[in-house]
Amino acid sequence: MVGDPARTGGPGLRIVILDAGRLAEASSGRNSGFMIDLPHELTSDDYAGHGDDREVIDLNRQAIAFAARAVEEFDIKRDYFDPMGKVNGAASDLADRLNRSYAEHLTSLGEPSEHLDAQAMYALTGSRHYVSGLYTPGTVMLQPAGFVRGFGQGLRAAGVAIYEQTAVTAFHRRTGGWEVQTPRGTVHAAKVILANNGHVESFGFAQNRLMHVFLFASMTVDLPPATLRKLGGAARWGVTPSDPMGTTMRRIDTALGGNRIITRTCANFLPDMVPSDRELRRTAAVHRQKFADRYPDLADVKQEYTWAGHLCLTNNAVSVTGELDQDLFAATVCNGLGTARSTLTGMAAAETAMGLSTDITRHFAAEAQPKKLPPKPFSTVGANIFLRFKEWRARAE
Repeated sequence: MVGDPARTGGPGLRIVILDAGRLAEASSGRNSGFMIDLPHELTSDDYAGHGDDREVIDLNRQAIAFAARAVEEFDIKRDYFDPMGKVNGAASDLADRLNRSYAEHLTSLGEPSEHLDAQAMYALTGSRHYVSGLYTPGTVMLQPAGFVRGFGQGLRAAGVAIYEQTAVTAFHRRTGGWEVQTPRGTVHAAKVILANNGHVESFGFAQNRLMHVFLFASMTVDLPPATLRKLGGAARWGVTPSDPMGTTMRRIDTALGGNRIITRTCANFLPDMVPSDRELRRTAAVHRQKFADRYPDLADVKQEYTWAGHLCLTNNAVSVTGELDQDLFAATVCNGLGTARSTLTGMAAAETAMGLSTDITRHFAAEAQPKKLPPKPFSTVGANIFLRFKEWRARAE
């Protein structure tokens, strides 16, 4: 929320952030940590986008540069923001062809990439599962929870008021701005920015236009030295699947929270925005099998944590940004690319609220409205059948 400078008695802004939970305990901290600069269209076969990919790349790099400046300004731990690049891993000849198609697309955009053969993938990951990989250098690997908490500490030190465990239950227009209600009190603000991703629908916006999808991940125990010797490979790496519905794998080291491997796969369309314990148990079993497929000699390694992360998509891959009402702005709908796209929507909302016109605000202002979804329950049933089919087709990946 942006306060009125006239009310604060000074030339600067008074900013208040209200978080229903704790910083980094929602999707901002429960993601795989890939801040990707290149086209990464999840609804495509090989991530190639459907629009102006050059523009998308330039915007994504503005988001990454913004995050890099925050690391410097707020002295966030450098290990939490590692510009190491990432690899698209291929576990089949079909996936290898998808990688090569994507590489050709990148070449047409003037973007570098490097083909890795099976031996290079083994040297990186310690797994014989992959037949090839495609390395791209521009991705930043985050320790997402650490990065977001460090960002929050920096904002507090800069004078931003952050109230955690303070859910917004309603807001109403009042003379001179908005009255925002929480169980702990009321905030009066000249301008309000909703940065609550899919929960923008909970306040009546974009009704029946948003696809609420939960992704699931598991993390191993901190691997002991003997297991690390058996594992081999590099201490840090990130592998996204060549097929967008495949399995993401990431290895982290002590500086990031222990010597662990993260397995991310499975997706559910859940319009009520609440994953069930049953679904967590199902996905945990899938993660154990995916891990064992890649590391059969380590199949008995325990997965210590399993969790779900909420992302929000639209049928035509647009976000919900801009001015929803007078002095009410949105920075929502990440389309599965939260670390970069949500950073951009936040920048767009803040710049729009300040009356600025930039490359970012113009990009989102030019987007179409989200397409309507079929009525429930058809949209839910159809989406989950489609997701299960896509997962089955990408099962080797």
